[in-house]
Amino acid sequence: MELGFIGLGRMGANMAERLLRGKHRVVAYNRTAAKTQDIMKKGAEGAFSLEELAVKLAKPRAVWIMVPAGDATQKMIDELVPHLAPGDLIIDGGNSRYSDSMRRFQELRGKNIHFMDAGTSGGIWGLKVGYCLMVGGEAEDFRRLEPALATLAPNTEGVLHCGPAGAGHFVKMVHNGIEYGLMQSYAEGFEILKTSPFNLNLKNVSHLWNQGSVVRSWLLELAESAFEKDPDLARISDYVEDSGEGRWTVQQAMDSNVPAPVITYSLFARFLSRQPESFAAKVLAALRAEFGGHAVKTK
Repeated sequence: MELGFIGLGRMGANMAERLLRGKHRVVAYNRTAAKTQDIMKKGAEGAFSLEELAVKLAKPRAVWIMVPAGDATQKMIDELVPHLAPGDLIIDGGNSRYSDSMRRFQELRGKNIHFMDAGTSGGIWGLKVGYCLMVGGEAEDFRRLEPALATLAPNTEGVLHCGPAGAGHFVKMVHNGIEYGLMQSYAEGFEILKTSPFNLNLKNVSHLWNQGSVVRSWLLELAESAFEKDPDLARISDYVEDSGEGRWTVQQAMDSNVPAPVITYSLFARFLSRQPESFAAKVLAALRAEFGGHAVKTK
């Protein structure tokens, strides 16, 4: 099929290339022209403005947007819409909040423009192994987009129409919340191994655990790869970012009165990693000194 593709970052460029490998016609646009030129070398037709992208696509158009969630996505949609026509379809493949996708669906429907949300998991490995796709929107639009989705996914079971608009990004939000908890658990376990009385090879341990153990996973394979490159992770700072989905998952858990202590703590652990020093820990030390006369360490 024919697809417009906006946003050629680490994931977007790989997704566009996978579509090209699947013999789809891709008209690609990126604000940085050099990235558009790079994907043109792999077979895409380039566009250097949103107007040019729209002109090069046959109606009814389908345009996949792969830019950061929030203001960047909203701004891109706002700039794109004047160049579209009734019946055209916008797909948001980024990590937008599901409530934003529900709102955008309603707003665009008022202009007779269709909208789908496609939660996309697979990271930089998706080009090779495919992407897990969690899709929300109208069933008719899903069927229309199926040829492209089938190419992006690893297999027919790698894509799911989760429900109406917003459902795809809701499932992706919870997916990423679970990811936070899994990563935190592995991180804590490997720190215990690292500080053990034994000189353990963490690369070998992670490889071993992937041989039929109950904790085997792709994340553990990635841990093995990381330890192989840098056994002590000496080149990596202990500062950990978050991209929003963990926060939204915790907020949803509170709104739904669902206890989610592991995911919640894993989010707060990332906040803790960013502190050069902990004022809360200073308060704890001060209180111990005040009520019990316990010694404190001073600078």
